[in-house]
Amino acid sequence: MAGYLLKNCAAVIVDEGNGPHVRRNVDVLTDGPAIRAIGEGLDKAELPAGTVARDAAGWFVYPGLVNTHHHFFQCFVRNRADLDWTKLSVIEWLDRIYPVFSRLTEECFYHASVTAMAELIKHGCTTAFDHQYCFPRHAGKRLIDRQFEAAELLGMRFHAGRGGNTLPKSQGSTIPDAMLETTDEFIADCARLIDAYHDAGPFSMRQLVVAPCQPVNCYRETFVESVALARDRGVRMHTHVGEGESPVIEARHGMRTVDYCAEIGFCGPDAFYAHCWELTHDELRKMAASGTGVAHCPEPVYLVGAEITDIPAMSAFGLDVGLGCDGAASNDNSNLMHCIHSAYMLQCLAASTRGHPVPPPADFLGYATTGGAALLGRRDIGRLAPGMAADLFAIDTRRMDYVGTRHDPLSLLAKVGIGAPTDMTMINGRIVWAKGEFPGLDEARLFAQAEAALATVEF
Repeated sequence: MAGYLLKNCAAVIVDEGNGPHVRRNVDVLTDGPAIRAIGEGLDKAELPAGTVARDAAGWFVYPGLVNTHHHFFQCFVRNRADLDWTKLSVIEWLDRIYPVFSRLTEECFYHASVTAMAELIKHGCTTAFDHQYCFPRHAGKRLIDRQFEAAELLGMRFHAGRGGNTLPKSQGSTIPDAMLETTDEFIADCARLIDAYHDAGPFSMRQLVVAPCQPVNCYRETFVESVALARDRGVRMHTHVGEGESPVIEARHGMRTVDYCAEIGFCGPDAFYAHCWELTHDELRKMAASGTGVAHCPEPVYLVGAEITDIPAMSAFGLDVGLGCDGAASNDNSNLMHCIHSAYMLQCLAASTRGHPVPPPADFLGYATTGGAALLGRRDIGRLAPGMAADLFAIDTRRMDYVGTRHDPLSLLAKVGIGAPTDMTMINGRIVWAKGEFPGLDEARLFAQAEAALATVEF
């Protein structure tokens, strides 16, 4: 793989492990999948054979973003005004939308994954976790296999969350029968996927996460067996917690969701939960004590209109926090860059009601980079420094959009927001998006194929 020399970058967000800082007017040298050097005048030294030089004047170069929660398949169920969150509870919304999900085909799951990952890459995301919990019987079991195929096509560093639902509607879930699996089916396929794809090595492009959908839609044994498998195979665990289900779990089991998961063992430094907007401070402290992380998805918080996730308290208590887009049925885009800005603005809205101050804007960039890397258990991504993965994106700031903003690159994404695709996105040392194109791919053809797959589904 050829290396790249990005010459004379206006600013590079560097972090050697002691926190991010800005270096001005420096070069970035990559070598294969890794960053080799960041500094001035690197073109004057002997470069690795085959290095390609790029003029980066005016560029702000950032570590690639890490998406920690999504449902790619939902890209085929978005911009649906009739599915109005503002008039429905989460449980009511799930009752309406799950029958739609159950009609998707294997080809839909593949092309929806291409759609989601393409948009993520355009907006600076270089590592994506997807929580794929929808397995309609007619679509078969190879849906995550197809997701890995889509990730390889685009060059995305991909962590697949093998989700599943096991509790029937007759026992209080929101899951159509066509989407149900048994615990044995679910665990067996998790094991198959770990054997087939999971790579725990440096610069891994493929990893697996055991991710039963949510306690409200699964038998207790599903979570018990998930913990056993994940700990046996050394992989991470993930589920939905604190998104409106806690009263239901308390009615069923005599305790709220955080305590229920802790009793089972579905918590700890190898576990992270999505959402957590309804959790109490005591519950957040318990999560911090166990090392359990949070994938914060700001966009659905706007739609639900209930509690605003208490990021200041999470930060004060020492929780690992990452950012996620969430599924396109509750966030109609896959733009993690936008989530940095919206997450910050959401916390500002609630600032006067909080006991802890809103974290500084630069911390929100951290949630989307080092925070996400921590949730996924990755020490080789999330920051730019020699030896780290060459995952980065660049913004050419020589535009009217950035007049008056260039003095503080660390705060730019949260305070101002980036309203356009990146000028370049690099993953594992490979340029996967530049000059408005996916090198080697025909975006118009990808679009046509996705639209054709979508047209086969009746809504």
